[in-house]
Amino acid sequence: MSKNHRGSGIRSLANHGRGVCGICGKADIKVLYEHEVNGQTTNICKFCKAALKNKARIEARKAVKEAPVEEAPAEETEAPAEA
Repeated sequence: MSKNHRGSGIRSLANHGRGVCGICGKADIKVLYEHEVNGQTTNICKFCKAALKNKARIEARKAVKEAPVEEAPAEETEAPAEA
């Protein structure tokens, strides 16, 4: 199959979507993702986006582990009556 349309979405962007990442500061890297940093919306690279996503996932997992677990009250079971 031909790949004629690969990257067609970024061809219309300035420098074909390349620029300086707002988080890591790498130059001439594709900055395709918008993210809010210090109250400003900036474009970031896919590596920084993945790092932020993984960091949020790990923090969410820690929050679930540290949350107090409510224990259910133990049910009282009656011994079966012998006849």
